[in-house]
Amino acid sequence: MPTISRIKEFQDELVEIRHDLHAHPELGFEESRTSALVAEKLREWGLDEVHTEIAGTGVVGIIKGRGDGACIGLRADMDALPIHEVTGLPYASQHAGKMHACGHDGHTTILLGAARYLAESRNFSGTVVLIFQPAEEGLGGARRMLADRLFERFPCDEVYGLHNDPTSEPEQVTITPGPAMAGATFFDITVHGDGAHAAMPHQSRDPIIIANELVQQLQAVVSRNAPPTSPLVLSVTQVHAGSAYNVIPDSATISGTVRYFEDELCEMVHERMRRICKGLELSHDVRIDIDLRNIFNVLVNDAECASAYIDAAADIVGKENARLVDRRVTGSEDFADMLQVIPGAYCWVGHAGSIPLHNPGYVLDDGILPVGASIMARMVERRLAG
Repeated sequence: MPTISRIKEFQDELVEIRHDLHAHPELGFEESRTSALVAEKLREWGLDEVHTEIAGTGVVGIIKGRGDGACIGLRADMDALPIHEVTGLPYASQHAGKMHACGHDGHTTILLGAARYLAESRNFSGTVVLIFQPAEEGLGGARRMLADRLFERFPCDEVYGLHNDPTSEPEQVTITPGPAMAGATFFDITVHGDGAHAAMPHQSRDPIIIANELVQQLQAVVSRNAPPTSPLVLSVTQVHAGSAYNVIPDSATISGTVRYFEDELCEMVHERMRRICKGLELSHDVRIDIDLRNIFNVLVNDAECASAYIDAAADIVGKENARLVDRRVTGSEDFADMLQVIPGAYCWVGHAGSIPLHNPGYVLDDGILPVGASIMARMVERRLAG
């Protein structure tokens, strides 16, 4: 893969760092070992400032260029997933039930590679803010960093991130200008009925039957309320009820997620869900509690920043491999919260892996490390050219 030559020279060290991070995965807001390693490397490589304990386990590094200029933020996520790894790799997770199954170990290493090169070369005018973020996987790490005054303490004019893509060919870099990744709501709905002996069901208000009816009605919310041309997803992913063969339980809980690209449609879904619950409460004489939680905002790439980012990527992988595309992803990413405050863009970088993200057999191709680092570094050099 094409790379900046200096980054290529220390590629082996980047691979070692990535394998170490992979073997020691840490879940959101528990990334103490990871953040300590990141801070150690940043200090070793001569960054001007290294700040730790941002939002608990976050790290921010500062590199000043050769002259005055704007400030560019580069961000990577650090947390792992609660998944048991089955890859059999020699550097596989040493912690049962925890795995870097989304490649955040690679993202962290990519940003470290860009940091090392930029600290050595200083071939730009302005300032680079390197943001190592905890807890991307649904725990609100970006929001916690923002609440900890991230951009007040470390002002940025623009901010950029990336994600590995095992579904694309190596060296393929894509960005979708405008709305690119879905916002997300998580929900829990609990039906409080009356339990009874399973042999005497007439004495109960069976919450399982009501929950089943609720699931069926929820499946029609999108298909019968949203325009077919507007991407929208409602998925029930959990059902919990009962603990014995001969007992009708007192309660049943269903959980799931809503994914959307338009805030108005999200509000419509929320309102329909509340009305359905209220209707079932009245018809079955039970209480239904609904908890709707916004976890991710819609990720919106600034058009100008997206164009600049893809031009920087083209310098590394070639114009034929760097493309602006009209492809929305219904997955979510909390970098969206940073993009609501600071303009920027988020790109996908293909690699030779073939197993999907969030899979216990997922393997990140180490060849992506110098490529991603080169793209981020080149973005700084182009955007902050003296």
